[in-house]
Amino acid sequence: MDYDELELALTGGGPGHPDPRRPAVGALTEVATGARALRAVRHPLGFLCLPLLREGPRGVCVHLFDPDHATAHDAEPWHAHSWELRSHVLYGSVTNVPVRVTPSAGRPTHRVFEVRSGPGGVDEIVPTATLVRGEPGRERVNGPGETYTLPAGEFHATCTDGRTPAATLVLGRTVPGGTDLSLGPLDGPARTMTRGLYDEEHTVAAARTALRRIDEHVST
Repeated sequence: MDYDELELALTGGGPGHPDPRRPAVGALTEVATGARALRAVRHPLGFLCLPLLREGPRGVCVHLFDPDHATAHDAEPWHAHSWELRSHVLYGSVTNVPVRVTPSAGRPTHRVFEVRSGPGGVDEIVPTATLVRGEPGRERVNGPGETYTLPAGEFHATCTDGRTPAATLVLGRTVPGGTDLSLGPLDGPARTMTRGLYDEEHTVAAARTALRRIDEHVST
């Protein structure tokens, strides 16, 4: 799996506009057959993450939004990444909600929290002194074969309808000096979260299910 080739495929700049599903299927097949040892990460926002590539500030993952593999939502849904994101929908649909964040002007709705990721999948959620007003914008729904981007630092929420499975191929590039942030309760305390891991058996099952659903989408 090559980050540069995937980026070209997702921006339509590659030779012959290659289908980004092909490298995703190849990587998932390696996991599903046991050729590649990998353990899925239970993400605090409720989906499974399959980390396929990490090259310094760049990374590639497959995110699985699946009622059969749903995880608890331990994080506040409105957040901003320290990295820029390019995401391609493999099947299903994914909704992004931009969040307008403005100074509180005496009537804050949220406190800004820093999310500090450490070793062992442990995240520290640290309240800052910044109080803001957060208001959801117009939803943007992306379906199979569509690609969307999110710049670093943009507050948003990403979700599905909770009933229909979806999967995305995600490319991320860390921006120097960026900070992962979330919007939480005004009186929210500092806390920690641990990103649990699926065992290999359940990771293989999740990869096989994703491959089947990609194939079903291609066949329809």
